[in-house]
Amino acid sequence: MTDVIKEHDFIEIDYTGKLVDGTIFDTTEEKVAKDNNLPTDKGKFGAATICVGENQILPGLDKELVGKEISKEYTINLSAENAFGKRDIKKMKIMPINSFKEHNMQPQPGLQIEADGEMGVITRVSGGRVIVNFNHPLAGKEVVYLVKANKVITDPKEKIVSFLSTSMRMPKDKIGVAVKDEIAEIQMPVQLPEQFTEAVSKKLLELVKLKEIKFVKPETMKK
Repeated sequence: MTDVIKEHDFIEIDYTGKLVDGTIFDTTEEKVAKDNNLPTDKGKFGAATICVGENQILPGLDKELVGKEISKEYTINLSAENAFGKRDIKKMKIMPINSFKEHNMQPQPGLQIEADGEMGVITRVSGGRVIVNFNHPLAGKEVVYLVKANKVITDPKEKIVSFLSTSMRMPKDKIGVAVKDEIAEIQMPVQLPEQFTEAVSKKLLELVKLKEIKFVKPETMKK
């Protein structure tokens, strides 16, 4: 019997995202990226591991995965609202040109900037004012994804590492996990607030189904 994806399953997936005109904007496959002139120097390619239902990918795509069969490729169409969102006029912001000059920046249309943790693109410079668009570049566009779930992940250690790596945008090799007798010990490269680790431990217990999950200092982690 073929496995069917359920909510909170950890799965390994390959995908390619494209616009309705066929323009590819994202993929897990390096060959597809090279064939379509996508940047190939900003990270490793390869299948992604996600927890279904935890919004670790686009919300619309996340929902569509439930009920799909493992090892079968699907074409999933997403409206703008279920993909990168509708264009929001409130995210078009006017900024004084002096705020750029204070940082020795010369604003010009097309330049990508970061302000208050948000990425935006300058669309116009006029009369001492700079108009910046903080909408996602694909906001307002329908998209199509080719998706294939390769397998369901069952190893608790792999689940924990993938969840933390995706949630915290941290390389997997920076996260240490040891699991024994249904107890997981997690070692992170930085000290995290206790309130944060308690919340994460509670979520992982719910998803991974272990008896206990605790964050430990490097010197106390068991081999």
